[in-house]
Amino acid sequence: MTGLAWATLPDLPHERTGIILVGAARCIAMVLIWNQLACGDSEWCAILVAVNAFVQLFLYGPVIYFLSVTISGGDGEMVSMWLTIRSVLIFLGIPLAGGMLTRFVLRFAFNNPSWYDNKFLPFIGPQALIGLLYTIIVMFILQGNEIVTHIPNALRTAVPLLLYFAIMFSSTFVASLYLTKSPFPIAVTQSFTAAGNNFELAIAVAVATYGIDSKEAFSAVIGPLIEVPVLLGLVYVARAVEGVYNRRLAVILREKEREDGGESGNDMGRGVGGEVVEFRPSE
Repeated sequence: MTGLAWATLPDLPHERTGIILVGAARCIAMVLIWNQLACGDSEWCAILVAVNAFVQLFLYGPVIYFLSVTISGGDGEMVSMWLTIRSVLIFLGIPLAGGMLTRFVLRFAFNNPSWYDNKFLPFIGPQALIGLLYTIIVMFILQGNEIVTHIPNALRTAVPLLLYFAIMFSSTFVASLYLTKSPFPIAVTQSFTAAGNNFELAIAVAVATYGIDSKEAFSAVIGPLIEVPVLLGLVYVARAVEGVYNRRLAVILREKEREDGGESGNDMGRGVGGEVVEFRPSE
């Protein structure tokens, strides 16, 4: 995302910084929805989300400082590493700690896992989606006038985001097919995880660091405006190419099996001294 931001927004340092904030934040919320809609692997998605959450908790601040200040040469307003880390701890660390504490207290301390799994989780689970939708609505209310007033800048800010989503999703999808030879559900999960961003965290950091009326916050708000419809469209793309993916994967696996069988046959066809021995089927 940093490279795309520099390539498309060389004369807009503040908007570029906001895009970098979005690109460095890996998705840990909406990806669960995209993955479910596209019939991805739920367990693998949960693992990736957990890993991304812990990684961002410790590395998002240093990474943002490195990308925004070190690589960018201090262009634009300087970002405070401590302010970024503090924002991450507040907006990501507190909910994460709350979830772990809730699980420990309600499931293990009270020794009632059945109530926790069958009553509490179905009740509290949808609240996350409601909170996410509320966050998006509030963000657009706060920045709606800015977006309408500066439509050219908003459109330019959308360019690196569109390129990023397309490149990350398609490259991961193709790599899952030809490099790792992953089943379709795994490929879908990895593709949406690679393409999605934690725009809630990016906006929180942008607002806490630069202010709610800053251009950095403005460009960060553009993130979900572009990401939500684009990734929703990619859900339909993934479902549409599922049959093609599975057929191509079957061909690749058959070719690999044939190659492995040929190599095994060649090895078995060599005598003790290394000379080639021809095996003929019995009549």
